[in-house]
Amino acid sequence: MSISTNWSFPTAIRFGAGRISELAEACTASGMQRPLLVTDKGLADLPITAEALDVLEGAGLGRALFSGVDANPTDKNLEEGIAALKAGNHDGVVAFGGGSALDVGKLIAFQAGQTRPVWDFEDIGDWWTRADSNAILPIVAVPTTAGTGSEVGRAGVITNSAEEVKKVIFHPKVLPAVVICDPALTVGLPPHVTAGTGMDAFAHCLEAYCAPSYHPMCEGIAVEGMRLVKDYLPRAYKDGADVEARGHMMSAAAMGATAFQKGLGGIHALSHPAGVLYHTHHGLTNAVFMPYVLEFNRPAIEDKIERLAAWLGIEGGFAGFMDYVLALRAELGIAHTTKEIGIGDDQVSRMAEMAVVDPTAGGNPVELTVSVCEELYAKAFGGEVYG
Repeated sequence: MSISTNWSFPTAIRFGAGRISELAEACTASGMQRPLLVTDKGLADLPITAEALDVLEGAGLGRALFSGVDANPTDKNLEEGIAALKAGNHDGVVAFGGGSALDVGKLIAFQAGQTRPVWDFEDIGDWWTRADSNAILPIVAVPTTAGTGSEVGRAGVITNSAEEVKKVIFHPKVLPAVVICDPALTVGLPPHVTAGTGMDAFAHCLEAYCAPSYHPMCEGIAVEGMRLVKDYLPRAYKDGADVEARGHMMSAAAMGATAFQKGLGGIHALSHPAGVLYHTHHGLTNAVFMPYVLEFNRPAIEDKIERLAAWLGIEGGFAGFMDYVLALRAELGIAHTTKEIGIGDDQVSRMAEMAVVDPTAGGNPVELTVSVCEELYAKAFGGEVYG
């Protein structure tokens, strides 16, 4: 992909293949001299991580790595990361990896200087104002997948291990100061990870578009994000070395996270409890729940989906769009039921109770109740999209 550009929306973004070479410069510009690179266990020993550390070390910024991030990160990961940051006397964080590593990296920089527990800053009302803004360390984000868009987000998702509940921690200054979107870093992603993360980006765009709140700018971003997924996710899935497709998917991921300022909905509300209790991949879980939630929401969104289908060149209105979603999942090797990805039907009531209080539930176009969520979990387990 030959495009190389700089953006300042929603933050400063350096986009283009090979721009990981600018990592040290981005850290220095953000005020760091001793950054801690935070990533997950799977990335720790990969060449792309070594390359990033080489860039930092070559510029005299040290070579410090914390890789204790789980696929569904917990408060224990956060505590260990803060301890590593303090032990090394680091003055900022490079959040490097997929959504989990990006979220934990951001929250390490946020929480290390606070005196209150992290749960006091959950995304509820104006709880974020409780934080000491001056104690938040600078953050540079480097996504290595194209899914969550956490690199342009003002929040991090983390599991409260005592309660077994995912919490969203929010503060405006959690938004990274600089983002490096280098599609070359995603070339090595295996097809199933490309599929799951790409469908996460699609879910963000789709739910933001359908959320009932008024934000036409986010709606426009969401529509274009879905077009990019439609055109380029199958290409990236089939050919991981297709840098053009990888680049457009990185854009779609960032667009999804920008768009969901408007809201999310039932896909995420159902997915979060399942991820906590069954440790499933977040993007994959979203993809599995997608058609069931779409059909449930149909009375409230049919007109919007008909417009969306027309914009995307999909014939048949709502039904045609649903057929497209089902066909895309099949093309990407994504399971049709939650049973196939290891989610049981033994904790449906508990998941339903968790889903209705999830921060994303309020953005669903149709009210989510415990009984509704129980029915949706049962349909997703049995594969019953309609009826």
